Amino acid sequence: MGLFDAIDISSSALTAQKTRIDIISKNIANANTTRATGGMPYRRQMVVFRENKEDSFAHYLNRYSSLFRGKGVEIEEIVEDESPYKLKYEPGHPDADENGYVMMPNVDVVVEMVDLIDAQRAYEANITAINTTKSMMLSALDIGRR
Repeated sequence: MGLFDAIDISSSALTAQKTRIDIISKNIANANTTRATGGMPYRRQMVVFRENKEDSFAHYLNRYSSLFRGKGVEIEEIVEDESPYKLKYEPGHPDADENGYVMMPNVDVVVEMVDLIDAQRAYEANITAINTTKSMMLSALDIGRR
């Protein structure tokens, strides 16, 4: 793997984590949205990643060897969490049923904040990897000048 491959892999991870942060932010922003598209409460969304595998002819030749190299990460899909909505007793709410219960989104803000911190740490780790690779490239250029 070359230095530019390392930058490409980290760059793909930055893009993936940014999308994850955007989705988590959307979940937090809609944590109290009782009427979203379709008239139902907002449903939590999650990002599914997949490895962006090398698809060159070399991959097929080395399919059974340990030389297989990944090419980063990409978003496979954004899925809705199918866990049930939360029921909250609020008889004065405009979306309350005849018993006074409101269907609330299946978003747990604490879980979303933990996921947000995790995504931010992953983003920071990839920034550090890019900066380290850049530093190695500059050092190699310095050595080459001597």
